[in-house]
Amino acid sequence: MQKTRTSTHELRGLLNSAGLNKKQLVCPLLVKDYTRKKIQLPSLPGLSILSIEETIEQIRQLIEVGISSVIIFGIPSKRDYVGSEAWNNNGVVQKMARELKAEFGDAVRIITDVCLCQYNLSGHCGIFCSKSNDVENDRTLCLLRKIAVSHAEAGVDVVAPSSMMDGQVGSIREALDDRGYNGTKIFSYSAKHLSSLYLPFRSVAFFEEVLKRSRLSKSSYQVGHTNPRESLVEAETDMHEGADMVIVKPANIYLDIIARIKEMYGYPIAAQDVSGEYAMIRSAASNNWINLEEWKVASIYSMKRAGADIIISYLCRDIAAILDF
Repeated sequence: MQKTRTSTHELRGLLNSAGLNKKQLVCPLLVKDYTRKKIQLPSLPGLSILSIEETIEQIRQLIEVGISSVIIFGIPSKRDYVGSEAWNNNGVVQKMARELKAEFGDAVRIITDVCLCQYNLSGHCGIFCSKSNDVENDRTLCLLRKIAVSHAEAGVDVVAPSSMMDGQVGSIREALDDRGYNGTKIFSYSAKHLSSLYLPFRSVAFFEEVLKRSRLSKSSYQVGHTNPRESLVEAETDMHEGADMVIVKPANIYLDIIARIKEMYGYPIAAQDVSGEYAMIRSAASNNWINLEEWKVASIYSMKRAGADIIISYLCRDIAAILDF
C-alpha cells in the first residue's frame, strides 16, 4: 500500500492557519534525582527520564528551537506513605528549579506539577485512607499547600496542581499569597479525566509495588468520561478560586470539553496530550499504520483548533521544528 506523504510546507501551513506559535508550546520533562544515567522508556519511545544535569542540556536545546516553557514532573528516589519528598526543599523538583533559574533566568518559564502520586506508596493523588478506601481531601490540601510554597521558594514561575482535590486552587493561592508569592501563577488541572491513557507515565513514575497490585482506581476524585457537565463545573470552580489558566487532559479525546470551556467562559485554557496518547501515535507509526509526521501535527492542530491557548505535549519539540516562529 502506498503511503500518503504530506510536505513540511503543508504541515507548517496547517499549524499556522490555527494561529499556533512556539511560545504556546510547553514541553513535559521527567526528572529523576537518583542516577546520572539516562533511562530510556520502552513504553514511551523517543523519551527518557533525565537527571538534573541532562535536563539542563535538554532545556538548552529546547530554547535553541524556540521553546521557552517546560513543565517538570519529578521522580524521587525515596517514597513514604504521605509523599514527604514532594515538599522537601532539597527534593528533585526544587533542586531542578533552582538550577534552571541559575542557568537560564527568565529565558525559560518553569511550570511544576503539584501532586503526591509519584511520591507516595499508594499511587493516589492524595493521602489515601485504607479504612475508607478513599483519599482524604482536607489533609491532602494541607500538603499541596506545602508543595506549592516549596516550589515557589525554589523560583518556579507557575505551579500546576493536578490532584483534583476540592478547593485545591483556592487553598494554594492563599498559601502562596500568605508567603509573599503573589506573582507565582496557578495553572490548574481542572478537568483531569479518569483514563487508562496515563498508564505509560505511571509505569515509569510510580512506586513499583503500586503497579503490581490490583488496578488503581481514582474514580472518586478524577472526572468520569460520562459526565461532561462535571468537567465544566470543575473548571468554573477553579476559575472562581483564582486559577490563571485551566488545563484539560487527556486532550485529544476531550476536545469537546476544551471547546465548550472556551466558548462558555472565554478563559485561558491549556490542553495536554498525555503519555498514552503519545504512545498510541508512536506505536501506530512504528507499525506503518499511520504517517507519523502527519499525525503529530494533526494531534496538536486539533487541540489548537478546539480553543487551547497553551499546548502541553511530548511532541512539542517536533512541532517546533516545523513552525516558523
